Amino acid sequence: MKDLFGKAILDYQTGNDPQDLITETSISEEDEMSVAYLFRDYKSMPAIEQKALMIAKGRVLDVGCGAGSHALFLQKGLEIMAVDISPNAVEACCLRGVKNAVCINVLELENQKFDTIILLMNGTGIFGKLKNISTYLEKLKSLLHPNGQILIDSSDIIYMFDEDEDGGKWIPSDVDYYGEVTFTVKYKGEVEETFDWLYIDYNTLQNAAHANGLNCELVMEGEHYDYLARLTV
Repeated sequence: MKDLFGKAILDYQTGNDPQDLITETSISEEDEMSVAYLFRDYKSMPAIEQKALMIAKGRVLDVGCGAGSHALFLQKGLEIMAVDISPNAVEACCLRGVKNAVCINVLELENQKFDTIILLMNGTGIFGKLKNISTYLEKLKSLLHPNGQILIDSSDIIYMFDEDEDGGKWIPSDVDYYGEVTFTVKYKGEVEETFDWLYIDYNTLQNAAHANGLNCELVMEGEHYDYLARLTV
């Protein structure tokens, strides 16, 4: 990977002519994303993210920390470890003042235990495909203290598909689940390798959680088919 997402974050942090990211998915047209959005403060965050930060407790793991905005807020009162697979993003986090930011895939994290694990901004995205969800849930469960919690958000994107006359949805036949999409990111004329990204409806997440020995509770629903879930052992 060229780490273009991380490059945009680091460019913004260091004032190195940051430009908008261009994102495109297998079910949507090209769209511009301002990197500044990733640097928002608590007041500018969506209600679902604010709620997750408010109910985080104890030692916290921020998975896919990006520019570190959630970690910066939480470390004012809690011990936090922020992880991301992007070296550039982690460098930007450190420059912003995140005390413990590490470049690592959460699946490779060992010998750590947390009271809260947060995966925000469509936290299920890193699962990639539905078939991978057990691998991630088992790993996350292994990182929890006995009374710990996983706070994760996602969206049900069924609304993005066309309806037929009977009210059914036109779902592509080449995917196992309609929430599986592929993402392409462009930045400063470069194109990132296409990667898998997963949006998951709440019922499917709940079923997967139960199958992996986790309770699943709907904490909050957003304004646009999005939700925050809390998983516990």
